[in-house]
Amino acid sequence: MTDAAWLRSLRTLSGDAPAFDPVRAPADPVMLFRDWLADAVARGVAEPHAMTLATVDPDGLPDARTLILKDVGDAGWAFAGHRHSAKGAQLGARPAAALSFWWQPLVRAVRVRGSVHEASEEESAADLAARSPAARAGIAAGDWGLWRVVPERIEFWQGAQDRDHLRLVYRRGEHGWARAVERAEIGSEEKEMR
Repeated sequence: MTDAAWLRSLRTLSGDAPAFDPVRAPADPVMLFRDWLADAVARGVAEPHAMTLATVDPDGLPDARTLILKDVGDAGWAFAGHRHSAKGAQLGARPAAALSFWWQPLVRAVRVRGSVHEASEEESAADLAARSPAARAGIAAGDWGLWRVVPERIEFWQGAQDRDHLRLVYRRGEHGWARAVERAEIGSEEKEMR
């Protein structure tokens, strides 16, 4: 039973959105992400560091998979995997990606989009060494890579029962991050924040 009527009957936005005032959000999106992540952990969201990584294959078709966030900071949003995987090949050919986090109990999502840079051999080796022995088994030397998405755009989305969802969008500019609030209504304009 997967017809459209049945799918539309399923409940959506069933979480409990915390208070969020985008005007009071920090100028640095990494700080806001860390706050939202810590809030998700404190409220018991399962695996809040799980994210969807989207890349593009050689034919230009999108490809997505779920990974674990390894680190976030000024250097970017880190994830790891086999260099010889489809993910590694796609990033080698087109070093750009999008990340998506979904914290259903909080009706919150974060989207990150930007260029991808591979970390140094030392950083990749350190990430591999931090994995459990069972998780390291069968990984050839030099086949483990750590990558970072260096974002150009980060969107913090908070859902609302009335569907007037809130989007706080950060865009990297010449002089740092610019912020704008977007509402869900069709044709709504962004409200820039200073």
